Amino acid sequence: MSDTVTLAGPQQRQFNPYSDNGGTILAVAGANFSVIAGDTRQSEGYNIQTRYAPKVFRLTDKAVLAVNGFAADGNMFVKKVKQRLEWYRHAHSKDMPLRSIARLIQSMLYGRRFFPYYVYNILGGIEEDGSGAVYSFDPVGSYERETCRAAGAAQSLVQPFLDNQIYFKNQVAAPGTSHPSHLPLSDVLALVIDSFTSATERHIEVGDGLEIFIVLARGAPIHGLEAIQGIQEMTSNAEGERVFIVRRVLKYD
Repeated sequence: MSDTVTLAGPQQRQFNPYSDNGGTILAVAGANFSVIAGDTRQSEGYNIQTRYAPKVFRLTDKAVLAVNGFAADGNMFVKKVKQRLEWYRHAHSKDMPLRSIARLIQSMLYGRRFFPYYVYNILGGIEEDGSGAVYSFDPVGSYERETCRAAGAAQSLVQPFLDNQIYFKNQVAAPGTSHPSHLPLSDVLALVIDSFTSATERHIEVGDGLEIFIVLARGAPIHGLEAIQGIQEMTSNAEGERVFIVRRVLKYD
C-alpha cells in the first residue's frame, strides 16, 4: 500500500489595513458663514463600535474640518493637521488662512498617495474676504472649492438633496424671479438637520448624534442663534470670526 500525497491548491495572501467606519459629513457655505456637520456613529458593517465618535473638528476660528472613512486614519490626520497649524501659529503669530489650510491638506494627502489616508475631508470656514467657503478632498489630495458637499455612507442620499436645495438643480424659478445666490443661515441649518434626520431613517451606518459647527465672518449678525437650544460658542477671539457648535440627538437604532 503506497502513501498518497495531497498537493495543496494555490493560496492567496492579502493584507488590508483599511476599514470603512461609516458615518456621514457635509458642509454648506453661505455669503458670510459656513456650516459643517457630521453624525457621531462609528460602525463596521452592522456592528456599532461606539455611539460617540466625533467627525468634525475645529482647527482655528476660521476653519473647521470634517473627516470620514477609516476612523483611525481620520483621527491621525486631524492630529497632524493641527500640529502643522500650531507650528504656523508660533512662527507667524497668526492663524493660517482658510485657502492656505486647504492647500496644506492637499499636500499632506498627496504626500501619502502610495499608502494614503483612507479619509474623505471637507473643510469649511471663512476666507480672508469674509465669504464662506467649502473645500472637498478625496483621499489622495484632489480638491476643489464648492458651495456644498456631502461624503460618507449616506452621500448618495444627501448630495442630491443638497444639489436640489442649495444649487436649485431641477428647479424652475417663477417668471420674473431668480434663485438666490446664498440661503440665509436659518434655512441652511434646517436643511442640514433634515438631511441627517432622513439619512438616519434610511441608513444603518448613520445615527446616534449630530454635531453642527457654524463659522461666522467677522461682524456677521447672530440674530436667531441665541434661540437655538444647546448652542455653545467655541470662539477664542471675540473680535474676529466666531465658531458655534450645536448638538442634536439622532435615532438610536
